[in-house]
Amino acid sequence: MTLIMVVTFCVLMMLAVPVGYGLIIAAGAGILFNGYVPLSIVAQQVYDQTQSFPMLALPFFMLAGTLMLGGTLGQQLLELASKSMQRWRGGALSTTVISSVVFGGVSGSAVANASALGSVLIPWQKRQGYPAPLCAANNATSAVIDVLIPPSIPLILYSLVSGVSVANLFLAGILPGILMAIGFVFVCWAISVKRGYATKDERVRKRDLAGLAMKSMPALLLPVLIILGLRFGFATPTEVAVLSVVYSLILSLFFYRDLTWKRFCDNFVEAGTATGVVMLVIMGSAAVGWVLTFDQTPQHVATWVADNISNPIVIILMMNILMLIVGMPLDLPPSILLLGPIFVPLADAIGLDRVQLGIIMVINLGIGLYTPPIGTTLFISTSIAKAPLGATTRELWPFFAMAMLLLIAVSYIPALTIY
Repeated sequence: MTLIMVVTFCVLMMLAVPVGYGLIIAAGAGILFNGYVPLSIVAQQVYDQTQSFPMLALPFFMLAGTLMLGGTLGQQLLELASKSMQRWRGGALSTTVISSVVFGGVSGSAVANASALGSVLIPWQKRQGYPAPLCAANNATSAVIDVLIPPSIPLILYSLVSGVSVANLFLAGILPGILMAIGFVFVCWAISVKRGYATKDERVRKRDLAGLAMKSMPALLLPVLIILGLRFGFATPTEVAVLSVVYSLILSLFFYRDLTWKRFCDNFVEAGTATGVVMLVIMGSAAVGWVLTFDQTPQHVATWVADNISNPIVIILMMNILMLIVGMPLDLPPSILLLGPIFVPLADAIGLDRVQLGIIMVINLGIGLYTPPIGTTLFISTSIAKAPLGATTRELWPFFAMAMLLLIAVSYIPALTIY
């Protein structure tokens, strides 16, 4: 069944069928080939996946993000990031990196981050004299920082397939996210020095910067409150997500006073649409996961690797290579949902911590978001910048190299994923 399912899914991807539908159809094809399992099992698995209480965290975190970023608060965060980086060479480019860190604590989605920040920052960076392909490459890569900073949607998905605590995953993603941001800021500075890009903005007074930080503090506190609530058991992930929405509503209504009924409806529709896309993939992955479990594919893979490869270092390297290959054509959420059930038993067999595996998967598959041929953040950024894809891809290499260095470090240094 598994072989027929995989072949069917690959054919559907080449035919540009949406991933969610492709997963459901592929699972059905595998079951039909078996002949002994009723096809109704697909509908049952698809439905059962929607009845998960922890799954409610996804739409609420997305709604909290759209509420916060859709008004004055989003403008305050962008202004804080841009003003804080003005004194450095390449500060306009680094603004995208710092904004991704700040917005990561609110949105949790790399694709949303690339679209929201790119539409504002890329035109400004082009006016500052930076070439469009460089601006697009910087935006496409920096957006992936978002998936490491809590609340991260991919980390929530990984917790569903691995059984790992969401709180531990959120804590483990903070240090790698900060390290990636530092690395990308260094890349922006090095490129600017090498090419002679000089900042055109005056330095901001510390008093003005402190004022901006105070205005943005409510949003900056959100990821801290989420971590504290989960870490000390005050609430479940779903309850924390609901409280995040309430927190966002209170800020918009009483602190910034910029929430209109129209904006609320628009934010609600935006969050609902994004949730629908992710949920369709999750539902399809549930059917695929059932087929894999029925065929005992994860156990067979783990047994084969354990029997033929004894060195954990080599096994981790092979896992990373496979994830890089899968991440190129496939988006991050379905990749996690498909590879998670296979890699978790393998990680257990070689003594690799499940939390560390989750961070490895998110970094690795996040790189696929800006890697051709189907890089989601890459295409979004090139479209906004109106830059040629080939030229943008060439500008990606310094950022790609920095991300690969972090991936190697996280893969073999457990201390970088402390929790």
